[in-house]
Amino acid sequence: MLRVYLDHNSTTPLAPEVLEAMKPYWLEEYGNASSIHWYGQRAKAAVEEARLEVARLINADPAEVVFTSGGTEGDNAAVLGVVEAAKSESRHVITTSIEHHAVLYAARAVEQRGVQVTYVPVGPSGIVDPEDVERAIRPDTVLISVMHANNELGTIQPVEEIGRIAREHGIPFHSDAVQSVGKIPVDVRQLALDLLSLSAHKLCGPKGVGALYIRRGMALRPLLYGGHHERDRRPGTENVPGIVGLGKATSLARERPEEEADRLRILRDCLEQGILRTVPQVRPNGHARRRLHTTTNLRFDGVDGEALVIALDLKGVACSTGAACSSGSLEPSHVLAAIGLTREQARSSIRFSLGWSSSGEDVDRALEVLPGVVERLRSHSPSLPEKSAVALRSQ
Repeated sequence: MLRVYLDHNSTTPLAPEVLEAMKPYWLEEYGNASSIHWYGQRAKAAVEEARLEVARLINADPAEVVFTSGGTEGDNAAVLGVVEAAKSESRHVITTSIEHHAVLYAARAVEQRGVQVTYVPVGPSGIVDPEDVERAIRPDTVLISVMHANNELGTIQPVEEIGRIAREHGIPFHSDAVQSVGKIPVDVRQLALDLLSLSAHKLCGPKGVGALYIRRGMALRPLLYGGHHERDRRPGTENVPGIVGLGKATSLARERPEEEADRLRILRDCLEQGILRTVPQVRPNGHARRRLHTTTNLRFDGVDGEALVIALDLKGVACSTGAACSSGSLEPSHVLAAIGLTREQARSSIRFSLGWSSSGEDVDRALEVLPGVVERLRSHSPSLPEKSAVALRSQ
């Protein structure tokens, strides 16, 4: 069976160059990066070279880059670390209603500790209004956290404007940039960020490693306690092969030609327009233009999204209903609920996301199988309102 992978927002295929870069650090270069002997210093040098590559991609100083186990740890370290380091007795955090659960659940955790949290809403476009963020600021606000690009809709948030607002008010500003780093330009100086989370497996690197940018001088209490690794920011023996892989992935992202984004945008648009043309009662979710060139989120009225994902998989096409870490949940997407979709509408939505390995053949195959799959599911769906499958075929 020809298999097509259209779920790059969940994870990306490992780039061959990344695998080659990592191989020696599983076999010959096995030293502990904290050891002072020859083996350890070889590993340490590789870690520092990777740190430099990550810093180059986001325009940070290498000393401001801390390696983590991925985006979830980075988000938690930013939210919990800033809140715990705040000296004021009354503490307030601002975030949005469409953040990844790594931020939202961290926000709920600090609420249980007496911290007040404002969840700024978004409109149907899926984009937060910077003025709403500014209106939410209080004298005791200790952190603003707004993601750069949404993982489900692909919508790009006005992080630069919010960064200026945060800087004017002297409030630390964090952004979950897991979905944006490596896809669109990310400059921590230009965006006025104090903290930024990224993850290797979203940009053709390995799973289980990421980085947290921490602006020099930022007060941040560590999540873990142990050794003096990562300048006392994140203790634990460094995952040297993973860090090397992240470094190589960021290097590849920095060298990737601008034409690659145009290529993926054309493929994404061909897929989206082809679906809208050949499948009736389909509607896009989120902003039509201000989104990642890799992502489309569509609502298939009268179809259960999870059933559609499974049926497409049986035909060899991989996509998703949203965040991979929320799969299996009985609740509809909180992101789709936040943009005003009903429970039924949210549950009928699926996401297609493309990446460096995507091709025109992938899009053609998806468009070949999708109409028939949707028609079959609708013919068995009791929720399709007053419209038989026959009527749909006639449109």
